[in-house]
Amino acid sequence: MGLVVSHLKDHIGTITLNNPAKRNALGEALVKELLAALDHFETRKARVAILRAESGVKVWSAGHDVGELPVGRRDPLGWDDPLRYLVREIENFPAPIIAMIEGGVWGGACETVFACDLIVASPDATFAVTPARLGVPYNVSGMLTFLNAANLRIVKEMAFTAQPVGAERAERLGLVNHVVPNSELEDFTYSLAHTIAENAPLSISVMKEQLRILAGAHPMSPQGFERVQGLRRVVYDSDDYQEGIRAFKEKRKPRFKGE
Repeated sequence: MGLVVSHLKDHIGTITLNNPAKRNALGEALVKELLAALDHFETRKARVAILRAESGVKVWSAGHDVGELPVGRRDPLGWDDPLRYLVREIENFPAPIIAMIEGGVWGGACETVFACDLIVASPDATFAVTPARLGVPYNVSGMLTFLNAANLRIVKEMAFTAQPVGAERAERLGLVNHVVPNSELEDFTYSLAHTIAENAPLSISVMKEQLRILAGAHPMSPQGFERVQGLRRVVYDSDDYQEGIRAFKEKRKPRFKGE
């Protein structure tokens, strides 16, 4: 069995993350399988896709596979990072993608979930934007994903504190669409998917693309972009970045010095 399990029925595709040994970390191998499943769904003209983990998980996904991040002096979240491919594919997929969430969603998995079109969560779901714990500088497109999911003050709180936001608060803030009891989560999510699948697929596909373009219509000057990239280089060239990665691998609290 692979790192993800996928199937397609009644125009609804389901992808289940299936790497509990690594808490469904979004490493290169898992992401490749996930992308292949989405490509298969697109070829088969799926009208909805559901992204989920196995029922009862404590961690939906631990986000980036930190072991695959460069130690230093290189952009850890560049254009070719597996997560960038995954988020782009979710955004460009021609049908709606519903994230069905149980348990914790950490770091890059938060961006993955927020890139989905709809989010249905159980009451025990939590969402934590964690790069500050590792000393990782998040990239521009990732920050835009967060800004499209929540208002600026909430994004700042999540990014600066790295503390989890619970499902009920996330629903109040508009981060998720529905919070549903665990016993009803699967039935509710598939009922929502069937409702979408019964509507006109071409109309929905066009509206999704329109909304994607409008959500990304944030003008930035070349100078502004270079400034943002320069700020990121300050972080991934720092001793703190290397310390954050070492501390994670050594399973200890990092000792950041701001250098």
